[in-house]
Amino acid sequence: MILKLIWRNLWRNSRRTLITMASIAFAVLFAILMKSFQNGVFNNLIKNVVGYYSGYVQIHQKGYWDEQVLDNCFALDNSLIEKLKQNPQINEIVPRLETFVLISKGNSTKGCMLVGTDAVKENNLTQLKSKLINGSYFENNEDAVLLAEGLAKRINANVNDTIVLFGQGFHGAMAAGKFRVKGIVRLALPALNDAFVYLPLAATQYYLSAENRLTSLSLGVDNPENTNDIVKNLKATISKKHEVMSWQEMMPEISNHIKADGFSFYIFSGILYLIIGFGLFGTILMMTVERTYEFGMLIAIGMKKGKLKIILLGKTLLITLFGVVLGMLLSLPLVIYLQEKPIRFSGEIAKAYEQFGFEALFPAEFDLNIFFTQSLIVLFMAILIGLYPLWFVGVLNPVKAMKKKKQNEYVDQNCEQKYLEEPKKKPHHHHRGKHWFMGGHFYDGFL
Repeated sequence: MILKLIWRNLWRNSRRTLITMASIAFAVLFAILMKSFQNGVFNNLIKNVVGYYSGYVQIHQKGYWDEQVLDNCFALDNSLIEKLKQNPQINEIVPRLETFVLISKGNSTKGCMLVGTDAVKENNLTQLKSKLINGSYFENNEDAVLLAEGLAKRINANVNDTIVLFGQGFHGAMAAGKFRVKGIVRLALPALNDAFVYLPLAATQYYLSAENRLTSLSLGVDNPENTNDIVKNLKATISKKHEVMSWQEMMPEISNHIKADGFSFYIFSGILYLIIGFGLFGTILMMTVERTYEFGMLIAIGMKKGKLKIILLGKTLLITLFGVVLGMLLSLPLVIYLQEKPIRFSGEIAKAYEQFGFEALFPAEFDLNIFFTQSLIVLFMAILIGLYPLWFVGVLNPVKAMKKKKQNEYVDQNCEQKYLEEPKKKPHHHHRGKHWFMGGHFYDGFL
């Protein structure tokens, strides 16, 4: 019986019910989209910076990160590699030897970052092969390089051209060599795309007179959320002559940017939910006040206040539940579409983002936790707002409620009768030469 009354109450004013449902649905839709965009953009940024190059964790010689020079490299220790392989959370170990050198072709000379790496392991960690836009991927036994697209344009180099690398090797040795360009890769971040040269690790060690030495070991992990735990575990197990750093420690500006934007998201979400809350409360308040006489009459003829409270709460919950489900259904295809086909800016907007080192790409992230979290927040708000009618009924005096209704009807009837009986005022006309007066205004001409 109570469920039947709740359902009938829900549709006694169908327009108001549908408007309330629609407002809740769009609130859920906007909240889900905003959170999905935030997670998608941040994860894309992390993937570009971490997944494209640095890895989630790196191991260096102690002090290397503060002074990134070739003399702070370390000898490759097989026991260290074995310890890393024993950790099930680490799925890739990429040895690298990195240093700054000059690259020259013809009359063009530019500074660049030389990255000596294992071709197979590098591809497993960063999918470098998939970023090829021209030429082919290099192999570990070759003396060939891969150039980043931006750097290739700066020195006007193409596939199969010969470039010259000048630099300082290990312990001050002179480093100079000629290498063939085997491929050109496009890196998402402009800072990387304008400066990187990839060379097989063995060729790099020979070129820099640093046989069997590395500047870093970049680690791929099975779950990025476990990065801090992996770092703690490695610091406790490997030699103290090495330093273990997470990507947050190596790139604090990116980490701080994500934290700042995360805080701003909570501010915008708070404003959005505040608007939702006031809109929902206004609707509930209007429905409650309009039915004051009805509530008084129901209580007067014997309905228990407890049952009336249950009916009102049930109505609020049903409206909110339908609105939340509708919002989730509307947002689901949008989020999936924006994940597969993210928004990509071009022109001046893209250039502005590239100046700050970010890719002008805005993907959404499909995560069921986002859907349920945002929906539960709206549902919780509705329950809190739904307590107002319960309080209103709890303190309602049925006699006063019905008497107030009668008084309002009497006042309305008297006002309407007085308006109907009031005589209509006619406009006044007065001749004043070439001017005439009508309705309180002067006009030129003749009547």
